[in-house]
Amino acid sequence: MKRNNRPLTRLLLILLAAASLLATPLVVGADDNLPWGSAEKMDRQYDPRKVVYDVYTSSPSELEGVLDRVSMLNNIYEADPFESHIVLVLHGAEVPYFTRDEFGEHEELMRRARSLTQAGNIEFRMCEASARLRGIDVEDVHGFVNVVPMADAEIIELQHEGYLLMQ
Repeated sequence: MKRNNRPLTRLLLILLAAASLLATPLVVGADDNLPWGSAEKMDRQYDPRKVVYDVYTSSPSELEGVLDRVSMLNNIYEADPFESHIVLVLHGAEVPYFTRDEFGEHEELMRRARSLTQAGNIEFRMCEASARLRGIDVEDVHGFVNVVPMADAEIIELQHEGYLLMQ
């Protein structure tokens, strides 16, 4: 009885192997360092959104990276002041950069941050609790920054208002 099923088993294995070969996409441009070929670019359009960035950086270069991302997103949204709004909630080591005492050291970074707010759809909000822990008074924070009682509560509130969270 087993002998009678062998040709059928072989045929099924051949058909399964052929089907798997047909299901595997052909890889164009594959080489030893790109065995799966090159990535394909997706052409996508993005609708403007309300976004909140949870900003907790540990260095000026990290903050620059966040500003780069925000700027790029704002460009994708075409800086639409009616449909997009981007809020950066500050509560990490970047908090002191936004003060009078560190202006000389971080002037270029602060000028860039302020320039992002000029169109009106990007806003900086600083955690008062985080500032207080660092000995910072509200009066010493640059005028383009709004101070809120607590970063976490602000982020939760903004999400409740429909903002999408970015970290």
